[in-house]
Amino acid sequence: SPAERNLIAHHMIDICDLDEPFNVAEFYYRAQDIFHDIISRDNVPIVVGGSGFYIHALLYGPPAGPPSSPDVRDLLEKQMRDLGPEVLYERLQILDPVYASTNSEKDRHKIIRSLEIIALSDRKVSEFPKANKLQEQDFDFRAWFIYYPREKLYSRIEARCEEMIRQNFIDEVRTLEQKGLRLNSSAAQAIGYAQALKFLDSPQTDDDFQAFVSQFKKASRHYAKRQFTWFRKEPIFRWLNIEEHDHERLKELILQDFEQGF
Repeated sequence: SPAERNLIAHHMIDICDLDEPFNVAEFYYRAQDIFHDIISRDNVPIVVGGSGFYIHALLYGPPAGPPSSPDVRDLLEKQMRDLGPEVLYERLQILDPVYASTNSEKDRHKIIRSLEIIALSDRKVSEFPKANKLQEQDFDFRAWFIYYPREKLYSRIEARCEEMIRQNFIDEVRTLEQKGLRLNSSAAQAIGYAQALKFLDSPQTDDDFQAFVSQFKKASRHYAKRQFTWFRKEPIFRWLNIEEHDHERLKELILQDFEQGF
């Protein structure tokens, strides 16, 4: 909230307009600049977030491949809208079956980026080296995965979805749609936005609304499940169960780890 952001400096929030592309490489380089700025003021950067893909890039470096090309990206996004993800995913299966096997037709952003890389480099994505070692850089990362057990987490996720809807989430999406939300494939496929756009395309009956709420909650739960799976593969993270410690004890454990360099 604005009040929370006034208490401590926040970064990389509201940094792009709806029609501006943004990807994991851009995130990585912007974050590096911010880290250096914070450290120069004798402060410690704290990264808080849920996207395992972006956190992985921060730790291990951005994915290999050529920089994005607006012209190529625009063409692929238009094809995604006109032809659908199934057609582009089939194209990826033909051009790079190894990489395609690690994704699905639901991974629209990855399909577009991989086809973009192939078009720009004339190489398969699977041929590029995969980062798997911590970056040799100026930062010493300490990482924690702070979580609720899934049963409690899912109920909190559903309550959050309901609160977002009460706070006029549908009206927000309707306004963004008028500003071009559908033209930004990444944003339009984001959890909540994708389900809300589908609802706005429907007759908007009570049954349609209930289907939207159900799909919104389901997509949010599935994302949380994927986070557990992703971060379980990351050895640098220490897992802390919120139900086993009160907030003060959690802070003590994190500070101890930070100071001792676990």
